[in-house]
Amino acid sequence: MEGTGSAGERAEVSPKVEKWRILAGVAVLVALAFMGILLLPPYLQNWKFQQYVSTVAHDPASRNRPDDLIRALVLDKAGELGVPVHVADVRVSRPNGGVKVEVLYVVRVDLPIYTVDLHFRPSAG
Repeated sequence: MEGTGSAGERAEVSPKVEKWRILAGVAVLVALAFMGILLLPPYLQNWKFQQYVSTVAHDPASRNRPDDLIRALVLDKAGELGVPVHVADVRVSRPNGGVKVEVLYVVRVDLPIYTVDLHFRPSAG
């Protein structure tokens, strides 16, 4: 019968082709690692910013603070962290006697061949 062989038999692959495949695989992994390194800082900044937004929203003193003061505190922290937040991006509401803070902002990351907009929505309350 044609096409049958023992399970131990393998088709011969030239060493040149195999080296090419390995190099291509390594190149893809290096490119992915590079993109990950470029994308990591905005995510870390968002994580720090989210921690602060949670702190402000759950602070008992925030219940007595005016919305504009809470908004100013959030904007000041965003400026410290280098997070591109504008006044219109911060919403403060007071459901059930508590404080809810929601922020929506976009960070543009320029990759070598592509530009990506990362949308972040930190909120707490």
